[in-house]
Amino acid sequence: MKRTHYLDQISLQLRIHPVCAILGARQVGKTTLARQFAEIHSQKIEFFDLENPVHLASLETPMLTLSNFPDRLIVIDEIQRRPDLFPILRVLVDDPEKKYTFLILGSASRDLIHQSSETLAGRIGYIELPPFTLTDVHDVKKLLTRGGFPRSYLAESDEASFLWRDNYITTFLERDLPSFGFDVPAELMHRFWMMLCFYHGQTFNAREIAASLMLSDKTVSKYLDILAGTFMIRILYPWYENIKKRQTKTPKIYFRDSGIFNALAGIHSLDELIKSPKIGPLWEGFALEEVVNYMQCRAHDCYFWSTHNEAELDLLIFKSGKRIGFEFKYTDSPKTTKSMHIAMQDLKLDHLYVMFPGQMQFPLHEKITACGLESLKNLKI
Repeated sequence: MKRTHYLDQISLQLRIHPVCAILGARQVGKTTLARQFAEIHSQKIEFFDLENPVHLASLETPMLTLSNFPDRLIVIDEIQRRPDLFPILRVLVDDPEKKYTFLILGSASRDLIHQSSETLAGRIGYIELPPFTLTDVHDVKKLLTRGGFPRSYLAESDEASFLWRDNYITTFLERDLPSFGFDVPAELMHRFWMMLCFYHGQTFNAREIAASLMLSDKTVSKYLDILAGTFMIRILYPWYENIKKRQTKTPKIYFRDSGIFNALAGIHSLDELIKSPKIGPLWEGFALEEVVNYMQCRAHDCYFWSTHNEAELDLLIFKSGKRIGFEFKYTDSPKTTKSMHIAMQDLKLDHLYVMFPGQMQFPLHEKITACGLESLKNLKI
C-alpha cells in the first residue's frame, strides 16, 4: 500500500534539506515507506537497521562507514538507538565536495531525540507518520476496531488483529521502552496505560492516578510524557484566550490509535465495541486524530478550550491564518448548542465543524457545518 502523500512529503523535504526524519510509533510503516521512496526514485540505497547487530557493528566507525556512500540515499532505521550519530551526519552533509542524503527513521519524538534538532538545525526536515487513516483505507468500522497499525488492520481476522496488538503492547513495554533508555517497570507502566483508558478524551488528573498507583504526581506525569513521546498518547493542551473567564488549565489526553485502546480495554470486535459504554469517547478521539492528520497540523497548532461555566470546544486548530473549531459528536443528528455559539463568539472562530459518524455535510448555522467523518476529505478550509 503506497501512502502517496507521505512519499511526496519525503521528496519535498529532501529538496530542501539533506536530511529527512520520519518519526512515528514502532511498526507503523516507516521502513516500508523508505524502501518505497527509494524504489520510486530509482535511487541506490544503503540501509542500516540499528536493531540488526551486523549493521550496528558496521557503524562502530560511523565516519569511515557512511563516508563511502556519497550520491546515495542512506537510510538509518531506529535512529534513537544511536543519537551520537547526529554530529557525524552534520559533518557529512556539510562536506562541500560530496553530496550526502540521509533518510533517518525514529520511533521517538523530536523531544526524545533532541540532539537532531540541535546538531542538524537548518539541515533536517521532519515528517510524522501516523498509523493508517481514512486517507489510506476506507473501512471506518474496521479502522475504529482494529486501529491503523498495518499488521493489525490487515490481519486475517479480528481475533488475529487483537492478538497482534496484545503482543505489540507487551513488546513495547518489555523491550522497546528499555531500548529507548527508560527505566520503567513494565507491569507498572501497563497498569498506568490501562488506567488512561478511563481518561481518554478527558482532562488528565495526575493526582488521582498517582494515588491509585501509589506513585508521586511527578512520576505519573513522567510516564505520560513517555507515552506521548513514543506516539501512543496525544496530550492536547488548553488554549488561553484573553477574556475575563476562568478557563481550564489541565491538558486532555487521547489514545492516538483506537486499536491500542481497544486492546488495553479488552474489546475484541466491533460488536463488543458498539455495546461498550466507551464507544462515544473512543469515536470522538478517533475522529479527532483523523482531523489532525488530515489537516496536517503540528502539535503546537492544536488545542482545546474550556471555561468553568461549561463552555467548551473539543479542538481548536490554527491553520493558514484561520481559527477553525471542531466538535466531535457520536450522534446521527448533530445540532448546535449554546456552548458552540459561545466558542464562536469568544474565540472569534472563522468556522466551526461538528464532526459525526456518516458521509453527509450540511449547514447548521452561518458559520457552523455538520460534517460526516467519511466526508472529511471533501472539507475545504
